[in-house]
Amino acid sequence: MNNRDRTLSRDLTATQIPSGDKTPLPAGTHVMIHQTLGGAYTVQTDFGLFRIDGKDGDALGEEVKDNTVKAATLDGGAPDPEAIWAQLRLVFDPEIPVNIVDLGLVYTMDVEALPENAGHRVNVAMTLTAPGCGMGPAIAEDAKSKILLVPGVSDADVRITWDPPWNQQMISEEGKMKLGLV
Repeated sequence: MNNRDRTLSRDLTATQIPSGDKTPLPAGTHVMIHQTLGGAYTVQTDFGLFRIDGKDGDALGEEVKDNTVKAATLDGGAPDPEAIWAQLRLVFDPEIPVNIVDLGLVYTMDVEALPENAGHRVNVAMTLTAPGCGMGPAIAEDAKSKILLVPGVSDADVRITWDPPWNQQMISEEGKMKLGLV
């Protein structure tokens, strides 16, 4: 066994790739870690590819990290947009080693104050690299959960859109370098 081969120490629920289905993986399952990005793990088992949340890293023998965002709020308690963008850069398609921002998948991000001092909602419009990607809901949920960690955010709405269609020209220069496209 190499350092990427692991055996799950406890039961957990993983997300199957590319369907996005939640699947139980029992303790004792042999996995090979393919990538560790954005606090999640992409692993191969004898019966498919899965994404394991960072909170379950201990089952892989990994240290579970504190994901609390260390950022101040702006005037009026509004979340810092840079902190939100930083969180979105921690979200990855489990099959591509580039975050969703550098892939050009995030079209818009705006912050709105909620009525009656109920905090702030972050609205994100994003797309996927392919319309048939079953991981879309899982990627959107990952984005939402990371946004909700930003101080001042009380709600988040992450919507997937297909207009305009994504293409490789939308990838940032940094993303293109990581993918070997430049």
